[in-house]
Amino acid sequence: MIPSPRELLHLCTAEEWDAATAKGERRPPSLDDQGFVHLSAPEQVHLPANRLYAGRRDMVVLRVDPRLLGDPVRWEPGVATDPDSMTFPHLYGPLPTAAVTSVTAYVPDADGRFAEWAHSDT
Repeated sequence: MIPSPRELLHLCTAEEWDAATAKGERRPPSLDDQGFVHLSAPEQVHLPANRLYAGRRDMVVLRVDPRLLGDPVRWEPGVATDPDSMTFPHLYGPLPTAAVTSVTAYVPDADGRFAEWAHSDT
């Protein structure tokens, strides 16, 4: 079964988000290198955060409304160290800034690890 959360999350630096807002879309290197933008469901965003950005204090989480995306989202396997059968959403096109409903700082703990995302819709 393909998950269909009400929101998807994307990680980037605050500086990268500022650049995206000026252009109206986010085009991370993965879009050219792999053909998609990495997204996460709220309950899994800490996995790529810790794998890729441990210790970084300039990260933000973009909350994305999937209904506002103009390109397809496909749920595909992550990396071998992720829990069994876990898939991640991949956006096959740029992330339009108009699809981002909020931006929240995502700061690691004193050990540099990111906790599970616990922000609600309210």
